[in-house]
Amino acid sequence: MSKELNIIPELNLRVILLGIVLSIVMGSANVYLGLKAGMTVSASIPAAVIGMLVLKYIRVFNKKSKPGSILEANQIQTAASAGESLAAGIIFTMPALILIGIWQEFDMLLTTIIAFTGGLLGILFMIPMRQVFIVSNESNLEYPEGLACASVLEAGQDTGDPKQAISVIKGAIIGALFKGLISFAGILKGALEIATLHGNKIFFFGGDISPALLAVGYIVRLNVAVLIFIGGSIGWLIGIPLLGNGLEFVKNPLEGAWEIWSTKIRYIGVGTMVIGGISSIYKVRKGLRDAIKVLRTSQNKLQQDNIPSNGRSISSKAINILSFIIIILIGGVYFYLTNNLAIAAFTTLIMIVMAFFFTAVASYIVGLVGNSNSPVSGMTITAVLFTGGLLYIFGFSGTEGMVATLGVAAIVCCAACTSGDVCNDLKTGQIVGATPYKQQIMQIIGVAVASLVMAPIMQLLHENTPGGIGGRELSAPQAGLFASLANGFFGDGSLPWDMVFIGAIIGVILLIVDYFLEQNNTSFRLHLMPVAVGMYLPFGLSTPILIGGIIAYIIESKNISEKITDNGILLSSGLIAGESLMGILLAFFAGAGLKNIDFGIDHNLSVGLTLFSIIATIIWFYKQSKS
Repeated sequence: MSKELNIIPELNLRVILLGIVLSIVMGSANVYLGLKAGMTVSASIPAAVIGMLVLKYIRVFNKKSKPGSILEANQIQTAASAGESLAAGIIFTMPALILIGIWQEFDMLLTTIIAFTGGLLGILFMIPMRQVFIVSNESNLEYPEGLACASVLEAGQDTGDPKQAISVIKGAIIGALFKGLISFAGILKGALEIATLHGNKIFFFGGDISPALLAVGYIVRLNVAVLIFIGGSIGWLIGIPLLGNGLEFVKNPLEGAWEIWSTKIRYIGVGTMVIGGISSIYKVRKGLRDAIKVLRTSQNKLQQDNIPSNGRSISSKAINILSFIIIILIGGVYFYLTNNLAIAAFTTLIMIVMAFFFTAVASYIVGLVGNSNSPVSGMTITAVLFTGGLLYIFGFSGTEGMVATLGVAAIVCCAACTSGDVCNDLKTGQIVGATPYKQQIMQIIGVAVASLVMAPIMQLLHENTPGGIGGRELSAPQAGLFASLANGFFGDGSLPWDMVFIGAIIGVILLIVDYFLEQNNTSFRLHLMPVAVGMYLPFGLSTPILIGGIIAYIIESKNISEKITDNGILLSSGLIAGESLMGILLAFFAGAGLKNIDFGIDHNLSVGLTLFSIIATIIWFYKQSKS
């Protein structure tokens, strides 16, 4: 087997270059999507398909080039997914420094260093855990996304069907077109929403007009899409009428609904997320113990020498040296941020413990539910609360306390996101016969390249999107949450603890209900984090996500083959990439002085065109996904 693997191309210049390009593209797209929707989606499958097709057409145009291999395509998707996962870690945390007023613009160098060090730390901490989570897999983790990506690679290694590329391109065109017509031309509405006043109660309903969100729903499937919608319904359809006094907003009930959500409802989601984070940690306690045992044995050189060359990871000596350098660098970052040696040393220590802890948690959970469904928000909230609480107890306060708390959260979130992605990709690699240390090299390359584009893209979007980061279009929900938590601990802000407590109670109730569903072996599960995310996000986001989940369910229920179902995933990837990259392009145009075009479309006509366009897109998406 090892001799056969040695003659199969795996890591070379063309693979590295393609991986770098896709890492930048997927990372950029997920920066936009995460700031808009508060969630990102896995890039593994679309990157694998694109990699296979590009390798095939290199062969077509250059007869002298070697045929692309399944291992090369796997390395390409490994780098691309690293860019996507790092985007999640950064956009969930770093914009909080803008929202809280500490930064007026993104510090390019500092943000890049935080992204790179956090991402690399997640890779280095996860590598020794590969033995317990992937090789021995005593916990019988299923790795749904890792298996799906491996299936796509195996199915496409001989054919490389051009129709797959066409699906991605079609989706990208539709996604870009919608974004252009909404944000540049103003012909379509970005959202259709209404709020009415009955007595002193405000009743709201609405939905965002976003093919990208429709695609998110298709990718996460019906169960998760329904849970997000349930969370949105609890917050917006039940919470706002119960907790808000509509008489204060007689002239503008819609503004009142948003005000009540902003000041009360979203903190219910915070309480639910905290319970979700704690429960996630409890569920993976056995995996954590196993990971610690493996870390001890991984330092034994004799054990490493007994592993075949095609099964080895980066050496423990290299991991130790790189980890030491990264930790020193992070300590320097904390000192630069706080200008306080005591806080820098203390937060560095907290960061090491929590980064390792949540690396193990994230790796384990990815094996259970996949990368897209990993509750990183809950883990990061737990890190913020724990760090902020400790700093507060030890007497730290003010700007230094806020910056230190958010600094720890940023590193921990990047480490958790990246480590989960590493685990998922290494599982895919194990199935297709990849060499672990070569994949780990590609992960490091992907993180290094993606870290360079995070800050410029966020600054571009912040300066040239109406309302900037934190506005209606790019609400940056997680970053807003972390800013509120840090400001509540150390600033002049105050957290509505009564709302957080209500959310915690709801979280406990949901856990109990889900326990009984699990005992009865029901296919539908009441996972806590998607419900909490639905409560915390604007309700308009959950509506198209639900529609996407319904489309996925209809297609699956008709027993359509996996190959055809993948067409929907490819279309979805295109929709997300098209809308996201167009959003970034429009921000670039605005920065260059090219303003939006006002066609003077009548409001009612715009609403009618919007309804027609989104209904037609839903029908088109369904037909294309099953054809």
